[in-house]
Amino acid sequence: MATPMAPMAPLAAALLRALAQEPPDRDVSLPRLGKRLGQGASVLLRQLSLMGDAALGGVPGPGWVRVWQHEGGWRARLTERGRAQALLLPEE
Repeated sequence: MATPMAPMAPLAAALLRALAQEPPDRDVSLPRLGKRLGQGASVLLRQLSLMGDAALGGVPGPGWVRVWQHEGGWRARLTERGRAQALLLPEE
């Protein structure tokens, strides 16, 4: 279920939009995503960490993305919750 929230950071919204363009069963490499968004992989990884389900400061994240390392590179994919949240974003 999508969670309403305060205005979203521009990079978070851009990440949700970019990941929502991918089929639900496809993940994306951070370098490819970074090239699409004009950001470095480390910048994306920091933002994606806030968008996952890990608890930061004892508060769990929204669980919009799943990020993992595969064969030496970072990969990301939207969760169902993230896809629902992406649908709530205003048009660009």
